[in-house]
Amino acid sequence: MTTASSQPYILAPSPLSGLSLSYALANGADAHEALRGLAAGFEPGWGTVGIGEPLTRAIGRQIPGLRPFPAMSAPGCGVPSTQQPLWILVAAADQGGVFDIFRKVEALAAEAFVLTDSMPTFIYTGHRDLTGYEDGTENPKGKAAAAAAIVEAGPGETGRGLAGSSFAAVQRWEHDLDHFNSHPEKVRDAMMGRRRRDNAELPRAPATAHVKRSTQEDFDPPAFMMRRSMPWATVWGQGLEFIAYGRSLDAYERVMRRMAGLDDGIVDASFAYSRPVTGGYYWCPPVRSGKLDLRILGLQV
Repeated sequence: MTTASSQPYILAPSPLSGLSLSYALANGADAHEALRGLAAGFEPGWGTVGIGEPLTRAIGRQIPGLRPFPAMSAPGCGVPSTQQPLWILVAAADQGGVFDIFRKVEALAAEAFVLTDSMPTFIYTGHRDLTGYEDGTENPKGKAAAAAAIVEAGPGETGRGLAGSSFAAVQRWEHDLDHFNSHPEKVRDAMMGRRRRDNAELPRAPATAHVKRSTQEDFDPPAFMMRRSMPWATVWGQGLEFIAYGRSLDAYERVMRRMAGLDDGIVDASFAYSRPVTGGYYWCPPVRSGKLDLRILGLQV
């Protein structure tokens, strides 16, 4: 397994503080030079970089397996696509560290990219969602985590260029916590399919429970991925910045389709108190000699 060449925060524990950033390519910018400058200047310890299909299209290249985030529609809910060319998750131990790294990222991106969205993120009460329920309970561990999140070396130059990389699904959910907390504890547990007090799975959870709609082992093949989600909160709202890394985007997409009820008409109870407001797919390149490795895109640093 090629974990040594993967971006570090894909498998490492989530940082205590973060900043989720989306960028568009600036008008008139040379996409080749923009990517080359990003790879030369970005330090893996700053966070995680994800490249979207609009950016690979701009240089006339393709990453096998990378595609735009698909918009979906289901009864009473929508799953929007807000695909951007570039996504960066700044990672640090505190907001002061996030600020320092963001200043470096902005200086690096200033001439070639335009910031289109930003959201500070954080760890809440021992890796819980703002609803109070544990998040990422079913993440694979150890070698299984690497197998789920990191692309192995394949045949030929393309296979070598993908080795150590990962694919990310980034989706912001906005919670209505007042509505959620207005329900009795048993109803909230039924929505999740787990008890909040001890995280135990309910033996008779309803078919709409989030656990029933998203358990990775319930898919064929199993939909394993590494979830690295972080809560967000502003004076205008609060929710979850859902971030999942996989060796492909297929696992996430199968789970999202089932949650939206596109497979069987049963909509995940999460939609009763939360709604997705962004959605993007990104390729997280491997690291070589301490720099982002973009050889598969024909770019040398």
